[in-house]
Amino acid sequence: VYLREPSGWSYTPLENLNGVITPSDLHFERHHGGIPKIDPKDYKLIIHGMVDRPLKFSLEELKRFPSVSKICFIECSGNGFQNYWQDDIPQDISAGQLDGLISTSEWIGVPLSLILNEAGIKPKAKWLLAEGQDAAVMTRSITIEKAMDDAIIAYAQNGEPLRPGMGYPIRLLLPGWEGNTQIKWLRRLEVSDEPFMTREETSKYSDATKDGRVKLFTFEMDVKSVITNPSFPQVIEEKGNREISGLAWSGKGKIETVEVSTNGGESWKKAILQPPNLDKCPVRFTYTWNWQGEKSYLLSRATDEKGHVQPMPAVLRKERGEGFFYHNNSVRPWKVNRDGSIQFALDEFI
Repeated sequence: VYLREPSGWSYTPLENLNGVITPSDLHFERHHGGIPKIDPKDYKLIIHGMVDRPLKFSLEELKRFPSVSKICFIECSGNGFQNYWQDDIPQDISAGQLDGLISTSEWIGVPLSLILNEAGIKPKAKWLLAEGQDAAVMTRSITIEKAMDDAIIAYAQNGEPLRPGMGYPIRLLLPGWEGNTQIKWLRRLEVSDEPFMTREETSKYSDATKDGRVKLFTFEMDVKSVITNPSFPQVIEEKGNREISGLAWSGKGKIETVEVSTNGGESWKKAILQPPNLDKCPVRFTYTWNWQGEKSYLLSRATDEKGHVQPMPAVLRKERGEGFFYHNNSVRPWKVNRDGSIQFALDEFI
């Protein structure tokens, strides 16, 4: 269900999907100020600030630059149930309701580095301000390093123009970074020598620490996985072999391994990673499990190519304190009851 209120969101139904690509009409949405109506004939992207040549581009002018494509995920940094550490988190929650603020698409557009080179960045420039055209005027500070690396000015998704809820006609794509930085309806880029300290990176989208301070600029999404099948509300009807399947991803590179436990973490077995396994893109993992009707706890644990390991819930809670909200990448546990019904079982692992 798509929400059209000024501030709202919709989830991707992870438990109902196969592979890694999310159909465009099932991509999650997060809006802070509604969806603007933009006439593509009137659209302009402005680049100014610490540049040699301030520039203004129409949509058609942007499309004349060489294009690139990238298959990668976008994930809200608040992905995970909002009251994740509260005792009243429901057991009857689906994988999509829990972690459905992540979706994967093929994005097509212009490398941001080409646009910035055209404008001529001054040597002391270190940051960009990316500004959207929505009613909230969403703005975030972006490092020049990321902008010149793999950032894309995207105008198409999964073979078609961006849909209005995805930022039509232009959005910023920052592979591996938290979704809020990837400004939709992008209209302005200002180059500077320091971050802009906007509302969305000070009072919001900042990570609280257990000592009461706040850590700024946690841009990259951490390594994470979730079992999508079997999961609530599915029911295992028969004993015997069945496939455990899910998604694993990291904003810091490729997934190296995924381990699956069917006994609550007492032992772990390597899952199979189904190709393709791409950089900053979810990979589908599978594991064959023989269920004989016993109560079981299903867990998955991902490790990325940089060596980062997905932590258990109790470990992450101890490390960050109970006040943290964003970038919750802890292991997601499912309980399989003897009748084959499945429930979310976080309360038994914290």
